[in-house]
Amino acid sequence: MKLIIQIPCYNEERTLPQVIRDLPRHFPGVDEIEYLVIDDGSTDNTVAVARNLGVHHIHSLGENQGLAKAFLAGIARCLELGADIIVNTDGDNQYGAGCIKDLIAPIAAGRMDIVVGTRPIEEIEHFSRLKKFLQRVGSRVVRQFSGTNIPDVTSGFRAYSAEAAMRLHIFNNYTYTLETIIQAGHMNMRIGHIPIQVNPRTRESRLISSVSRYVWRSASIILRAYVTYKPLRIFLYCAVLPASLGLALCLRFMYYYLFRDSSGHIQSLILAAILLILSFLMTVLGILADLISTNRQLIQEAIFIQRKRTYESQKNAPDYEAGIWPDKDGYSKKKGFLQALRFSREEVHSGSS
Repeated sequence: MKLIIQIPCYNEERTLPQVIRDLPRHFPGVDEIEYLVIDDGSTDNTVAVARNLGVHHIHSLGENQGLAKAFLAGIARCLELGADIIVNTDGDNQYGAGCIKDLIAPIAAGRMDIVVGTRPIEEIEHFSRLKKFLQRVGSRVVRQFSGTNIPDVTSGFRAYSAEAAMRLHIFNNYTYTLETIIQAGHMNMRIGHIPIQVNPRTRESRLISSVSRYVWRSASIILRAYVTYKPLRIFLYCAVLPASLGLALCLRFMYYYLFRDSSGHIQSLILAAILLILSFLMTVLGILADLISTNRQLIQEAIFIQRKRTYESQKNAPDYEAGIWPDKDGYSKKKGFLQALRFSREEVHSGSS
């Protein structure tokens, strides 16, 4: 069994040495442990520090592309390197590396596909009351939208099985934490959580530069992810209000027409017709969106099957080297797994739009 611990980094030259020093070197039942640093366009000496620390793999994005893309690029590279389990941790040394053994245990035992490390939110001193409140509310909302029971949905300390990683699709450029949980819930993946410990804060969060902006972007990610998987339900919810108002106005018109003055009240009838037509159009749009969603699921499943076949052929190749993929002409042709992942992401996105 091969474990790869990936660390998305953006200007983490100061904290990366401590992160690497704390990472485990071996576990019972794990044959190989390797580290992967994803350099998200750092302008400091993060890459040089990683090399000096003896990090096994360094994947540079060239320019800053954001946390979500760095995470996805890391996942693709880990699969390319033949990982059986992938652990994601942060480069700011926020999470206690001693919890990695417990984090991967349910996956190694075959009980879970994804395990999220749950921070003791109420005990973290540098979290303000507002941030703790928003964490509770946000986690409750994501649990409702995803059908999962994860108490800390914004934690980036997670473990993924190889198959779970192959199924991941992220459509936003901001953060992967919320969307992947909603996706896992609606794709019926086995997702669980364990309590973890956190280290003292080393710097301010770069993701939350403004609370209002963070809340707005997180809400839009949650809503978009839910609409992606449950479009018919959303459109039907939206159609209920105009349909109810339209029916109420129709009943009002009929009441006055039959039992009161039969003249007038045409305005109510016109407004009722507009509202009912609007409700009908929303329902039709919901049905069309649901058909598109079904087509997207078929595309995602086809992409997963293709990724799994490529991954298994790589793992079983007798002359396998990291990054060299089987080809019909032999093993000399290097397949761009990361590039294929990007293409498949664009294909799914176009299929769901």
